[in-house]
Amino acid sequence: MTGAMDELRRRAYLRAMGIDLWMPLAVALPPAATQGPAPAIPAPMPPPPGTETAWEEVSAPILEVVAPTSVPVPAVPETSPRPTQPPAIPLFEDPATLDWDALATAVAACRACGLGATRTQTVFGVGNRQARLLVIGEAPGADEDREGEPFVGRAGQLLNQMLAAIGLERGQVYIANILKCRPPGNRNPLPVEVEHCQGYLARQVALIRPRVILSVGAISAQTLLGTDTPVGRLRGRWFDYGPAAIPLRVTYHPAYLLRSPEQKGKAWEDLIEVARRLGAD
Repeated sequence: MTGAMDELRRRAYLRAMGIDLWMPLAVALPPAATQGPAPAIPAPMPPPPGTETAWEEVSAPILEVVAPTSVPVPAVPETSPRPTQPPAIPLFEDPATLDWDALATAVAACRACGLGATRTQTVFGVGNRQARLLVIGEAPGADEDREGEPFVGRAGQLLNQMLAAIGLERGQVYIANILKCRPPGNRNPLPVEVEHCQGYLARQVALIRPRVILSVGAISAQTLLGTDTPVGRLRGRWFDYGPAAIPLRVTYHPAYLLRSPEQKGKAWEDLIEVARRLGAD
C-alpha cells in the first residue's frame, strides 16, 4: 500500500502543478476480464505543507504535451514595381493640320509601325517645296536609309538623267516615297505600313500643290490609284489624283529600268507626256 500511496501522492502533486498525466493503457484501464463495478478512485490528496512549489523535485518522467506550433509562413516579397513604360512619343492626330516643319518632326518621331525599330533614319523627302512636278517612288532602300534622302545610288542617278532629258534638274522637283522608312531587306511594303504613311504623303501633296505627279513603280502607282493593276497596264495614260484631281502619270521605276533597259523607250514616252502637260500649264 505504501507504493500505491506514493503513486497517488505523485499524481496529486502533478495535478496541483497543472501538469496533465499520461498513463499507459494497461495502467489507465482495468483488465478486460475484471468483473463488477469499477473501483472508486481515491480523491487526490493535497500536497504536504511546504511542497506546493517544489515541482523541481519531481523525478518521475513526465510526458509533456506540446501544443502544435504553426509552420512559419515565409514572408511574401513585395511585388516589384512594373517596368516603367518608355516615354510616349507625341503623335499628331491629323497630319493635315501640320506645316512643313511640324510634318517633318512628326515623321522623324513616328513609331506607328514596326519599321520604326529597324530603320536607320526616316526618309522624309527632298526638293523644291513649290515644285510643279512631284515624283513619288515606292520605299527607301539601303542607300536611302543611310543617307536619309530618296532616290540615291544608281536608281537615283538614273532618275536624275530622266529628269534632265525633259529639261528639269533634281532640285526643281520634289521627290518623296510612299513609305518614309525602309522595309527590312527591301521587301515590298505591307498594307499596314502604307496605311500609316498615307497621311504624311497626302499632307506633302497638299502643301506642294504640284501641277503633275509622276508615279514610278508598281507600289507607288497601285497605292496612289487604289488598284492592283500591273504597272505595265497603268502607264501610257493620265489619271486624276486626290480631291484636287492632280494629273498623274505612271511609269517604270528606275531600278526596274536598270534591270530591264529595253523598257526605257516606254519610260521616255511617259516623260514626254509629263513635259507636255507641264508646258501646257
